[in-house]
Amino acid sequence: MSVDAAQQADMPEPLVLRRTDGAVATLTLNRPKAYNALSIALMEAILDELADLDRDRSVAVVVLEGSGRGFSGGHDLKELQANPDVAFRQRTFDTCTKMMLAVTRLRQPVIAKVHGIATAAGCQLVATCDLAIAADTAKFGTPGVNIGLFCSTPMVALSRAVHRKQAMEMLLTGDVVSAQHAAEIGLINRCVAEDQLDAETNALAAVIASKSRKVLKTGKEAFHRQIDMTLEDAYAYAGSVMVENMGYADTDEGIDAFIGKRPPLWSHE
Repeated sequence: MSVDAAQQADMPEPLVLRRTDGAVATLTLNRPKAYNALSIALMEAILDELADLDRDRSVAVVVLEGSGRGFSGGHDLKELQANPDVAFRQRTFDTCTKMMLAVTRLRQPVIAKVHGIATAAGCQLVATCDLAIAADTAKFGTPGVNIGLFCSTPMVALSRAVHRKQAMEMLLTGDVVSAQHAAEIGLINRCVAEDQLDAETNALAAVIASKSRKVLKTGKEAFHRQIDMTLEDAYAYAGSVMVENMGYADTDEGIDAFIGKRPPLWSHE
């Protein structure tokens, strides 16, 4: 083995793997031996990738997945137990908050592609993503109550993704639920056969990636801004967004294409 090859063999695997296929970027959480537990280092790596993607105008959609046996088992409890200092623990949850907000604020829609387990902060991450597709063998849960640590931060995303009584049942019982149930309560969009997970996710990503990237950014930002407004304020805000949207070059192109019964040619402007 050459010196360079030996050095490469000693280098640790990246915590987040990234690949791009056309306008779709896929981020893979890469701590398979730890069920992709969200250590501070992993969350910071995700934040770095999201910041880079937010600047990348060539990417229309981001897919988030886990390596190994599952999506993510949540926070790294071993790391938290090994660092009892309050400042370290506060940094952990502050970093998690930054990561969740970065997913929400990212210009591109984010699709969670879930296999195996998505529990605690892993379930929170699924609930935070704009869309989610799961294998029919996947499991979801907020089991913190079972170990004396209520899933308070996962609760924030979960309670905004599903009906409050469904969220409370998951939080209070700590029970793990099936992908089928997760689809029924709105935690995920689709539950598909495990061997169809890649194809279904790719198909959904391709449909979204075929749209104007500027319009996708506008729509995602507007959705998240209006969701907690009063009805009157939401309509006023959304109306102003529509007026601005009407001034886009892609809107002119899209309407002309619709009238002319031809496919639009997006400039993404």
